[in-house]
Amino acid sequence: MTQRRSDHRSKKADDEDDVLEWVDQVMATVAAEVRRRRRELGWSAQDLADKCEEMGHPIPRNVIANMESRRRSNLPLVDVMVLAQALNTPPICLIYPVGYVDDVQRLPLQDSTSPLDALRWFTGEETELGADDDMLRYFRAHQAAQERLRSARRDEEYARYHAQTAPNADRKAEALRSQARAAEAADGAASRLRRVRAFIEEEGVTPPFLWPDVADVIDSPGTDPDTTEENDL
Repeated sequence: MTQRRSDHRSKKADDEDDVLEWVDQVMATVAAEVRRRRRELGWSAQDLADKCEEMGHPIPRNVIANMESRRRSNLPLVDVMVLAQALNTPPICLIYPVGYVDDVQRLPLQDSTSPLDALRWFTGEETELGADDDMLRYFRAHQAAQERLRSARRDEEYARYHAQTAPNADRKAEALRSQARAAEAADGAASRLRRVRAFIEEEGVTPPFLWPDVADVIDSPGTDPDTTEENDL
């Protein structure tokens, strides 16, 4: 059936109402969470305003009061960032307060979802990432590989110590097996870290700084990393 022009205008008006409702919902969620966290700390609105001023971005008491009572018509991102730091919480937890609301709407004209799913979308933690998100994925893989390498090297050193101080042959053999497994895990983590860094460099981007306790391993001469396959990063 052909849609009449009046029907089209009606749908457009409904969509505009949904967008405005979504904006109000986001601001109301942030305002409610600011108020909840402020009261949890036993602070007045003036206390919070003083804290924001100490941080170099003053947010007057009346502005905070108007926001919490939903009389404020806008909520700049910079205010959310400063308020979150003042309240000792990540900014994302003011927008999507996991555990304190049942559901949220990520964007207008979308169905509601859980705060945790919305938070993971906002921070890029979803597994369904597109090509434009490769650098974020690389940097996260770099962080994870460094953590695995550090942990494996510590496990290797711990096992080496127990092998050297073992009271009998059986305990020494067990410690040596643990040391070998840890060394293998460290080699795997180091190889993965080199691959990630190579992918980042191929994109013309400077890789993150290496932690001092893993830099000696990664910077040591070795075979060139294989960058032909990146699906497992």
